[in-house]
Amino acid sequence: MSFRNITVLFFLMSVVLSAQIIITNTTNFKTAEQLFLANEINESGEPFAEDLGYNLDDLDPMVLNSPDSIAYTLGIENYEYSRYQLGTIVSRSGMGLHMMWGPVIMAKAAMEDSTFDGSITGTPNGFNEDDELVKNIMHFGMISNHTPPKNPWPQYAEFISGDPHLPQAVDPVNFTTDFSTLRWDRSLMDKTLNPAAMGQSLMKQYLWAQDMLGAFHDADDNELDPETTSPDSTGSPNFDPSNNVFYGGDGLDGFIGQVLTAEAINKMKFIINKLAFDGNALGSVDPATYDPSNGIKYFPHKIAVTEEIVAEGMPPKLSSLTVTDASSDLFDQLSLFWGTLNFKNMMDPQNNESPAHAAYHHVFDGDPFPADASQSGVPGPFDLMKGSSKVIFLNLKAMHFNSTEGTFVNSSSLNNSSVELGNEISTVNAGYALVMLDKFITEFAGTPLETMALDMLNAQANFLISNLKNSSGGYYNSYVIGTGADSDPENVASIAAAVRGLYAAYSATNNSDYLAEANNAYGYLVSNFYLPSKMAFVTELGNSTATYTPFNFAVIAGALRSAVLVGGNSDGAEVYTRFFKHVGNSMQLAEGGNTGETGNDSDGDGIPFIPEQPDNLPPIFAPEATYDLITGIEDNGSLSFNFELEQNFPNPFNPSTEIVYHVPETGNVSLKIYNILGKEIATLFDGVKAKGVYTFDLNSSDYNLASGVYLYKLSQNNRVAVKKMVLMK
Repeated sequence: MSFRNITVLFFLMSVVLSAQIIITNTTNFKTAEQLFLANEINESGEPFAEDLGYNLDDLDPMVLNSPDSIAYTLGIENYEYSRYQLGTIVSRSGMGLHMMWGPVIMAKAAMEDSTFDGSITGTPNGFNEDDELVKNIMHFGMISNHTPPKNPWPQYAEFISGDPHLPQAVDPVNFTTDFSTLRWDRSLMDKTLNPAAMGQSLMKQYLWAQDMLGAFHDADDNELDPETTSPDSTGSPNFDPSNNVFYGGDGLDGFIGQVLTAEAINKMKFIINKLAFDGNALGSVDPATYDPSNGIKYFPHKIAVTEEIVAEGMPPKLSSLTVTDASSDLFDQLSLFWGTLNFKNMMDPQNNESPAHAAYHHVFDGDPFPADASQSGVPGPFDLMKGSSKVIFLNLKAMHFNSTEGTFVNSSSLNNSSVELGNEISTVNAGYALVMLDKFITEFAGTPLETMALDMLNAQANFLISNLKNSSGGYYNSYVIGTGADSDPENVASIAAAVRGLYAAYSATNNSDYLAEANNAYGYLVSNFYLPSKMAFVTELGNSTATYTPFNFAVIAGALRSAVLVGGNSDGAEVYTRFFKHVGNSMQLAEGGNTGETGNDSDGDGIPFIPEQPDNLPPIFAPEATYDLITGIEDNGSLSFNFELEQNFPNPFNPSTEIVYHVPETGNVSLKIYNILGKEIATLFDGVKAKGVYTFDLNSSDYNLASGVYLYKLSQNNRVAVKKMVLMK
């Protein structure tokens, strides 16, 4: 689909960047939604930019929109903002159970002798756990050649929600290495455990850890090839301190990647051993022997936490758990499934699909993390993630899949050990069920579970098309078995999730019907929900006020990325970039040094530095924001942006391409084309333009352009910008 076919109006109107996104909620941080967003924009970050052909080495976080807006938005903003989300929740906020009391740390502490207490911390206090945790952290620091930060809050299980307003001022000098001023108010947290919150953070821990631990480095932070080097001693899995090879792409990556992996392992051990529910009590489930037909054990929707203070200066310890919502929620299970399946892939000792896996083999060989059962005889992290994935899949089939109707349902429960299936399925859940089944089929290829999953995927995809698709080509928000589809106005998350899911169904099956349906759904999404003149999406048909949340933003991001990478709709990257520039950057509440921020707004993107955030908020997305789509984008006279000429898109092109340029002030502007020798070929515009962002739709036939390389130049006053484009007929 050509971007110019979306609407002719787009090429006739100028758009001016403004801050008319109104933040309507900053107090209710929902962990599952925020980390779901972090996962989708992570995948729409560096990986997406590389898939589009950008060289990440060309990016400079201090040079806004260079080499162009798409590269900068994806490769810098998306990727780094997603990192902020995870770092905020799992090591700074304190919104969860501290890893000092994680199952692995406690088991290791119990094995130490009577002289261990105080041997690492220097202060005996009757507990081994604090020494054990510090011992582990010090080891991670040594083998990555990195100094750990001060006052972190590593955690193994995240709470469902909390108020993110920092109760103290941020230390403007030391906050990047001392996290004490980044802690949230624990009294304002909902101390409830929820599988979606833990699952989405698990997935984000994977995305960050696999990126950081997929290479090695030397003492000067030069990256080393994991296929030709090793940090281990010869013939041993243990670290060799003398060979100048360390874990991670650099020191910081290696350290953080290990901490995140340790948190993830503790989390899944805790979930498997403590949060399996049989309808009466919480307990453990054995992945090696689990069969739902012998008694279902699942992970309930909400579990309240009671804590106790065990010693002065130590974090609170879990004392009891109480199930407060015993239902099984489909999005909960899918969220956990996402994380366990991907960690299984990372940890798999037989996986050699990329150079990064050569590095992972050393990470999971006994040091720093245990090897798998096939190598050691004792189940390790790989077996934990593989087994957990199997348990979740079997429970999805037993508790959420209506085999008669051929669809999953949103919720279910147990009544005297019998499953009571719900009767409603949302389009969002149907779409993401397809996404997770696609991944499961890949990870369990060649097993009987693969066939079961493939049958469920085909049934769900067909149900989505047959029952949730409406006569206009869009998708209803939900369907009730026995009643039919809902009559509410279509919302953007439903359409975007259908796009995401149908592309996943095509990836799993190569069924061209699914690809056609996905492309049609994408066309419907862009034509009916995207407003180019506003650089924004309608969130509900018929509603002139858009309401954005991290959740619907995440689903939109996933749909547009899939449309480009799977469906070949190249315009999706441009649509997403403009949406993120206007809406995403307006909802990002703060940022820190990773994106190049050094104080105030040094990178010029309008997002404040953490110590200067006026409402004392961390680098998260606003929980909710609204946008008046009738008023649109107006210049209030106080806003400014850079003189910029974007890379034409598509490039190479035939016969048409689009040129976007930014005019920072009203004045004379010229846009011209030159051949490779510098001879002027055509004038596209020469006259007065008001401050704004403009798009020129260039059709080569209008200017009798032959195949070849051309330069196009934007000029205003003494400012000039030149880009290269290629016409291939």
